[in-house]
Amino acid sequence: MLVIHPGALGDVLQAVPALRVLRARGPAAPITFVGQPRLGRLLVDLAVAEEARGFDGAGLETLFVEAPVPRPLADALRAASLTVSWFGSGEETYRRRLRALAPRAIVAPPVPDDDTPVWRHLIATLAPHALAAPAPLEPLRVPAALAGAVPPAGPRPRLLVHPGSGGAWKQWPAERFAAVIETLRERHPLEVVVHQGPADAEAARRLLARLAGPATTLLEPPLPRLAAVLASATAYLGGDSGVSHLAAAVGAPSVVLFPPATRRRWAPWSPTAVPIELSGTDRDVEEAIRALTRVLEVTTSR
Repeated sequence: MLVIHPGALGDVLQAVPALRVLRARGPAAPITFVGQPRLGRLLVDLAVAEEARGFDGAGLETLFVEAPVPRPLADALRAASLTVSWFGSGEETYRRRLRALAPRAIVAPPVPDDDTPVWRHLIATLAPHALAAPAPLEPLRVPAALAGAVPPAGPRPRLLVHPGSGGAWKQWPAERFAAVIETLRERHPLEVVVHQGPADAEAARRLLARLAGPATTLLEPPLPRLAAVLASATAYLGGDSGVSHLAAAVGAPSVVLFPPATRRRWAPWSPTAVPIELSGTDRDVEEAIRALTRVLEVTTSR
């Protein structure tokens, strides 16, 4: 099966339940993911897809106009038992030309028009082909080969914090992150790890400057290693970002902070995530502290 999804990390991870629906068709129909190369590699490493191909250079742009289709793309579309394109649904020429080459094709938008959760929407796009019902929502397992590359947690619970976000308007203030962390430190002897991605230098700097206690910086690890580190965390705190979706997807007990405009649509599918809709008041800090305290109390009582 061929799955086309050029979206960013969070968008692609919201597709995991739908990819599992596709996988339920059996081993005779492996999944080839066409999207950002680093995301494709992550899906292969986490056993969500069997193969990954880069979106750029695939030749899909030729389907938007009356132009010759590159031979490798035409062959791949003809050979696929099912092609799912969460891309190009708004262009009639693309839809028509794709369906002319693919024996069975689904072309659908990657996000819904309303506040339906994105992951539910993506599953619903598969319904016309009477695919299997979705399995229970369980986090992804990080393979032992990836987990083994992460230093084991010490005697203190590990709190991993990602202060960045996909847009400045979604970013929680550093002083509020710090208030949560320092309050938790008064109650638990935490190991605090601050993750800094490629676009998060300023957010990480502001948070680290406000912390009274020590913190380790996790600086731009490759996505598979980041997945393993997140899976090893006792708890996770972050805003509306791809990293937060990854934390939830690999089973980290996660508190994820959402602006009201995005929570209903983008809340993670994983049952290990607690989405908090931000009010812009001190109540948000208190709610995050309560949620993380519950996680830490359960862990330390084991």
